[in-house]
Amino acid sequence: MDIPWAEIASTSAAALSAVAAVGAWKAATRSNSTAERVEAIERDRWHADLLPQFDIRIERIEGDRATLDVQLTGPLPLCSLDNVEISIASSDDQERVNRLPQSRPTQDDIDTQVWGPWRFTHGADGADVGGNTVAPMSLQVGRGRPFAIERTRPPFWMEGPELDETWRERWREKPLRLHLRCTRGDDKPWSIPYAVDEARLPQ
Repeated sequence: MDIPWAEIASTSAAALSAVAAVGAWKAATRSNSTAERVEAIERDRWHADLLPQFDIRIERIEGDRATLDVQLTGPLPLCSLDNVEISIASSDDQERVNRLPQSRPTQDDIDTQVWGPWRFTHGADGADVGGNTVAPMSLQVGRGRPFAIERTRPPFWMEGPELDETWRERWREKPLRLHLRCTRGDDKPWSIPYAVDEARLPQ
């Protein structure tokens, strides 16, 4: 019986070619995966390097009113931000949840109340009714803008003697805590907490 050496050789060559092709495909896939990981790492590093830097101070305190001065100080390569959203966060770490949804105050009442020493002044700078947020803005590095703020008031559902004084004492040495959400082009947003130490301000 004649052995079809030519056919066997052809089949073997095809099999080897297939194995080589699979090996090349796996190598290319690994290479692409590595390149994507390196690119993602570089993207995250660049994003971290461009983390917006702010200098925020309370100035011109007159009675229960003051000015919140917000300055975008860097980094220089950032150049500018398309959108900066500022909101006031609770000055303590208490969780406030209404366990009885049908009762007053409602959860919306609790969330609307600013739990801290200062709030944005309603009617100025696009502030909401509760004084929690202001209208978004764009900023260039090296520039900033002022916002009108005022002392917070006790919630309408609280009662007690000398309530206003008790409320103020509660927050006297607590910081004004802010949350800034910053965006620029197609970059991932930056989420930045910031605290202005109330204890260091002139009373």
